[in-house]
Amino acid sequence: MPNSAEPTPASTQPDTMRWSGRAVRLLTVRHVTLYRYAEPVRFGEHRMMFRPRESHDLRLIRTRLSIQPQPAHLCWLHDVFDNSLAVASFAGEATELRFESVVTLEHSAAALPDYRLEPGARDFPFAYPAEDEPDLVRARERRDPDLAVDRWAARLLPAHGSVGTMDLLRAMTLRIREQLAYSHRHERGVQSPAETLRRGRGTCRDFAWLMIDAVRALGLAARFVSGYIFVPDDGAAFALGGGATHAWLQVYLPGAGWVDFDPTNSIIGNRNLIRVAVAWDPARVLPLCGTFIGRPGAALGMEVSVSVTEEPD
Repeated sequence: MPNSAEPTPASTQPDTMRWSGRAVRLLTVRHVTLYRYAEPVRFGEHRMMFRPRESHDLRLIRTRLSIQPQPAHLCWLHDVFDNSLAVASFAGEATELRFESVVTLEHSAAALPDYRLEPGARDFPFAYPAEDEPDLVRARERRDPDLAVDRWAARLLPAHGSVGTMDLLRAMTLRIREQLAYSHRHERGVQSPAETLRRGRGTCRDFAWLMIDAVRALGLAARFVSGYIFVPDDGAAFALGGGATHAWLQVYLPGAGWVDFDPTNSIIGNRNLIRVAVAWDPARVLPLCGTFIGRPGAALGMEVSVSVTEEPD
């Protein structure tokens, strides 16, 4: 069974390089993960979420997935969220397991996105349309509610009356960047939202999970997004999350749909953000997960390298 995806041909969509008022870039994402072991081990099933989600603002040009040692079987499927998922199974033993995904894509982003919310949703609080309510139940469900998060979110609301919905979400996005310190953490998993507030620091996935819980505390629908971030040469000094997978969130707003918010970098909209997978919580969008069969102390560690580079037009 081959262990690489065939290059994806360019689609016949209109030339998005000509879209007015939008910055369009041709980007290549290279994501390498290497597991090392002190002795030969067997490998269990591994699941990968490397392939970006195509949309009106993202078009795949070429994709390649290489795995060494070559898997005995490799299949592709779409999960319940329509994320593209690769599943590999192996035979034999080895001291290393290496995954390399290389994707070239066309990414379009508005410099100043104008979200045309439905009139009834422009000010908060608002009610979702009755026809949307059943589909947003899980997106509004809190996993670990805590009064500390409730109080933190409530401080962004005016004492009386309403507030612009986008103004509220923009203020929350900025508040996380201003109040909390970013830190890199290799361990799997996320802190609870209350723990992130208490520590005053966290990773991009911790910040995304905090904001998801905060907007859900206010009754809004949100979901977790895993992907990559492009750091332009002139933005290396302030953009956080480069060199690794990145995480942010989307909030569902009537009239605008799922809108991206990156509290780690105070980004609203998809600017420099490349979506790979979405889910109601972080555990469902792990970029790579799997097992090995061998002595507990055989694992020497894991190395991850992610680069997002711009190609010439």
